[in-house]
Amino acid sequence: MRITRTVPARPVPLIALAVTTAGSLLLGPNAAAAEPRPPVHREAALDQQAARAPLSAAQRALTGAGAAPEAEAALGDDSRGYPRRQVLTPDPENPVDKSLKLGLTPYHAIAPKLNALQALGDRVSVEVAGRSAGGHRLYLVTVTAPETARQARAQARMRELIEQAPALAAKSPEVKRAYKAPVFLNNNIHGNEWEGTDASLRLIERLATAKDAATRDLLSRSRLYFNITANPDGRIAGTRTNANGFDMNRDFVTASQPEVRAMRQIMVAKQPAVMLDLHGYVNGTLIEPTTPPHGENYEYDLFLKNTYANALGMEAAVNGLGYTPAGDGVQPAQIPFRDQEEGWDDWPPIFTPQYAAFHGTVAAHTVEIPLTVNNRAYDTLPVTELRRRSAINVDVAGAALRATLDFVRSRHASLVADQIEVFRRGAAGAAQVPVSAETVPGVPGIGPEDVYTTAFPRAYVIPAGTRRPATAAARLVDHLLANDVRVTRASHSFRLGGRTYAEGSYVVDMRQPKRGLANALLADGRDISDKVSAMYDISGWSLGRLWGAPVEILPGMPYGGVLRPVRAASPVAYVAPRGDLRLRLDDPNEVAALNSLLREGVEARRAADGSAIVPGSARRQAREAARRYDVAFHATRLTGTVPLQRTRVAAAVTAGELFALREMNFEVTPVSTDVLNAGFDWSSTDVLFVSAGLEHDDLNPAARTALGTFLGRHGLVGRGATGAALNAAAALLAVKPVEGNGDANGVVRVVNSGGGVTAGASDHGFVYAPLWFTDLGPSVRAEQRYATGNPLLSGHWRPLDDGTGGPTNAAGQASVVSGPHAVLFGTEPLFRDHPKGEFTQVARALLAMAHTIDTSRKRLPNR
Repeated sequence: MRITRTVPARPVPLIALAVTTAGSLLLGPNAAAAEPRPPVHREAALDQQAARAPLSAAQRALTGAGAAPEAEAALGDDSRGYPRRQVLTPDPENPVDKSLKLGLTPYHAIAPKLNALQALGDRVSVEVAGRSAGGHRLYLVTVTAPETARQARAQARMRELIEQAPALAAKSPEVKRAYKAPVFLNNNIHGNEWEGTDASLRLIERLATAKDAATRDLLSRSRLYFNITANPDGRIAGTRTNANGFDMNRDFVTASQPEVRAMRQIMVAKQPAVMLDLHGYVNGTLIEPTTPPHGENYEYDLFLKNTYANALGMEAAVNGLGYTPAGDGVQPAQIPFRDQEEGWDDWPPIFTPQYAAFHGTVAAHTVEIPLTVNNRAYDTLPVTELRRRSAINVDVAGAALRATLDFVRSRHASLVADQIEVFRRGAAGAAQVPVSAETVPGVPGIGPEDVYTTAFPRAYVIPAGTRRPATAAARLVDHLLANDVRVTRASHSFRLGGRTYAEGSYVVDMRQPKRGLANALLADGRDISDKVSAMYDISGWSLGRLWGAPVEILPGMPYGGVLRPVRAASPVAYVAPRGDLRLRLDDPNEVAALNSLLREGVEARRAADGSAIVPGSARRQAREAARRYDVAFHATRLTGTVPLQRTRVAAAVTAGELFALREMNFEVTPVSTDVLNAGFDWSSTDVLFVSAGLEHDDLNPAARTALGTFLGRHGLVGRGATGAALNAAAALLAVKPVEGNGDANGVVRVVNSGGGVTAGASDHGFVYAPLWFTDLGPSVRAEQRYATGNPLLSGHWRPLDDGTGGPTNAAGQASVVSGPHAVLFGTEPLFRDHPKGEFTQVARALLAMAHTIDTSRKRLPNR
């Protein structure tokens, strides 16, 4: 259930520019402009590499005739037919797997079960799509009628034709006759919402052997892709999150987690027309489509038509099971679009179904099965009751799955046609079609509150030669490519709209099949505060404003063949051949490089402008850091004023903040109220960072004394109300924190003072339950302020009922403050590991507080 707070690169496409209606290849006169561009994503490549390991003798012994040894899947590999059998090595039995108590399939039983399912016939194939954060295998099961390698290649050609030449695909008899509609069935993304996995395993077993005509027809015209458990870490531990503490159904814009990158690659490689994401628990079963506001960047008329029709079928199937409120505690199913006013929206693309819509999925649903078995219920209810509920939930999930397959079988042609139309509109730059009773017939209750469209720009440009870090531009480009967004690069400078853009500038032509995703990632977004009273989750995001690279709108496209498609961003790594070296600390990769050098014993110093000065004698180590983190070390005559040393951080923070700190190579020890009360050794810490989980009033006397002693000699970096409260208790900075609306979030305009924390920072930030500071004492500096007027650029931020807590109340007030003993943030610069361009504000604060407070300390050995 959604809870509010109250890979290898894609293979070279098999289609050039034009394909005859018979399916044969033709190279058109502009074929060079359609050069294939499989995304190369550095993190995804590391995921794939880490998951590969040599087979042991025992594993090789398990490999039977006709089955391949276990290996990670190349999800875009179209050289083989189906089935693709392999023997999975069983995991050690785990008696504490939380699934066992519910009578469900424990993770260690999944591999043997999948081996057995493959042996039932020629319809089931199993691949390892990646590894979880905790190292567990992610299983992708394909169920379809057998295909020869030649037939599989034909399917790949048609799939590529649909995306890359949709106007031709719409006219292709072969596509209409022979294309297998892809269906993606995602399970258990929240680890303690278990039952989708078991329902899918049960359905796969039936499909593997069923002889009826309907099943044969379904499998001859569809490929069904089951992600058996998207979150094995959480399934085993009984947690919503993965081993890194991430709610992965909030991560699709950022893709910080390996499981999310695996799901993203499935969607890119398989191009599903239909998908389900099985969750729990809402009674009665909640079946999307959603309430307003609706995502403005996708083709909502096509999406609503199909999601509502499938929802009706799932509703009938679920209610048809015969469970009753009186006898079983099961309420009738509900469809939010029809049954609710607001509060369950599809606005942000952080959720799996909403993200899938940008890859051509025209029917995508979150389905919340009914009976709660997690959290408090798991710990307090009798086992017999938990198992009764789980059995019902498996039935309900199974009914939703079966109804969806019936929907796919009955609407195969129109689903494929609608997916083609999504891509055609993008490639042609066609206008969106606003939803209405006329454009989406058969869907009741459509009103003006459901109409959300946007004006797509002609193109975006990431200009070269700006003061923003080139590393940030490379990161953004690689991320766009990994999301299957087409990017080009200028081979020489060009002039457009009265401005000259330097050679090496990246251009995103918005006349491309996945324009909706490109715009969702790069656009500013919209202030929707006046549209609905409250939002389910975040309402604003913008890689163009928050990821540290300059992103601008181009009024047109340059002429003269200046642009070339790219498959990966150009490397940034550089080390000057002579002299001392300057490493700017304007990007998290630069901070990570610095921290890696400090760990190696490099004698770096901090310059007055906040950058790091690395001696020329460390050029060899600098070269390795430049290569690893894709950063540049330039020659300098600057002299460092303050020695830098390894920064050891005690952190009471959220999972996303902890992950971001470790991405920057800070040495982090998580702490909390309980950890401090148990007796914490402060001698291993240089600075304290607090945003969550540490309440001064709940500390015992010994812990309070030890914390006070530490803060008397070291620095505090605080974020949000918790950080501000600790600052007040320790009397470090003389400020008055003011809390805004706790439900507010989004991208905000800010004004930086040029101080040590925010020098060179972007003029935008991110807030979630925003905070600001007034009554600043004489030694307190406002490092950053909210912009005057309405600082909210995009998102949802209303004042409270009494008129306070709104964006105009925050306007002009300090959002980040600093002083000799602390730095406090009212923004969220590390939120869910997302706003990459803001990370260095925290890094600079940590370095300043760690290295300037206690000047009497002996320097720590770098080991």
